[in-house]
Amino acid sequence: MRNGRTLRLGVVAAVAVLAATGCGGGGDDNGGGNGTKPGTSAPGNAPGVALPSLKGEKIEVAAVWTGPEQANFTKVLKEFEKRTGATVTFVPAQDPIVNFLGTKIAGGSPPDVAMLPQVGAIQQAAAQKWLKPLGPEAKAQLEKNYSKGWQDLGAVDGTSYGVYFKAANKSLVWYNATAFDNAGASEPKTWKDFLATAETISASGVTPVSVGGADGWTLTDWFENVYLSQAGPEKYDRLAGHTLKWTDPSVAQALTTLAELFGKPALIAGGTNGALQTEFPVSVTQTFTGGDQPKAAMVFEGDFSAVNIAETGAKIGTDAKVFPFPAVGDGAAPVVTGGDAAVALKDSKGAQALLTFLASPDAARIWAAEGGFLSPNKALDPAAYPNEVQRKIATSLIGAGDGFRFDMSDQMPQSFGGTPGKGEWKALQDFLKNPKDVAGTQARLEAEAAKAYKD
Repeated sequence: MRNGRTLRLGVVAAVAVLAATGCGGGGDDNGGGNGTKPGTSAPGNAPGVALPSLKGEKIEVAAVWTGPEQANFTKVLKEFEKRTGATVTFVPAQDPIVNFLGTKIAGGSPPDVAMLPQVGAIQQAAAQKWLKPLGPEAKAQLEKNYSKGWQDLGAVDGTSYGVYFKAANKSLVWYNATAFDNAGASEPKTWKDFLATAETISASGVTPVSVGGADGWTLTDWFENVYLSQAGPEKYDRLAGHTLKWTDPSVAQALTTLAELFGKPALIAGGTNGALQTEFPVSVTQTFTGGDQPKAAMVFEGDFSAVNIAETGAKIGTDAKVFPFPAVGDGAAPVVTGGDAAVALKDSKGAQALLTFLASPDAARIWAAEGGFLSPNKALDPAAYPNEVQRKIATSLIGAGDGFRFDMSDQMPQSFGGTPGKGEWKALQDFLKNPKDVAGTQARLEAEAAKAYKD
């Protein structure tokens, strides 16, 4: 968990060939099937997870997902309804979701299940005694289908609470193939090469990098990839657990490295002010619209960017390609992940049945077919993904086993690592605005972290 995980850094060779892959076929069906009776397993001939009949039972599921993510998750819930007879309602939650759930619980109306996007949120909710442990059926699916690293991320003090349904590979840079071709640019493998590539693209008349700085979490991802590659996994774990202070020289080195990009507004779409007003979805879509003159040629973020790319009409693997986040200094290329875990807030048959379903490949298969989704479920057939690029990303994640690092900010207290306008999010937005202030940024980060961990 946050203060004591010893997962080793793994660099997956499969990631290195992502950009060379093209679009594939349609993959498996989505597991929906018509006419499935409550209390049965998966439709068709494939053996599925056994689920109870829940006819007449109402279940509420809270998540911060909106737009395409909400729509695709609703398809998963619809299949659960078909298989059990239950009625499932999606409850839109505000971020930070722990605060939202606290209000619901105080009012006596918690949802049955919630999707928590931070390890720290699971720990906070467990400490408040809001969570119910996984039942035997859900735990059996978890142990069968997930590596120990993912099981441990959903546990607190040895008790399993969470099922990581949706994961993310957050060490990817997506790029506009036309912009690269027109500039004569090639995929960089190191940070030095990345900066040189940015200058080459800039010289061609296209701004090289899109940054969604209005969403502070994107900036934490920039920092984490640079820090993991440059400082190494041991210091990464120590900084995540705050046994290493943010005033450490390794943090100064990572911020100084980031400033090599952030300190050159001409390399960033809209400049510094523009980046601070650009939300994540726009940072992606503006990279793949505009024909020969997109607002940017590259955008860094996870595999989930595919959902936003699809909205532009760009074809992944042809128009939109991807390469691994470049290695910094003498370090290895980073492998940073994120994820959303399903937890039960009510000790009900319906809540446990839904966790069992979400821990099975049956549920993951549905969203995988829609794209913009990555599952840590090792029992999911990669053919479920809609194109070869996403299959490679998924295969690399599963191939890493326990050799990955979870998003650092998601391991921290939410008040520091997961709250808009506060803590790390705000400090890094201020740093983007003034990347020369390395020491001041460190001091603010340490002060905010010390306060959050004390609380």
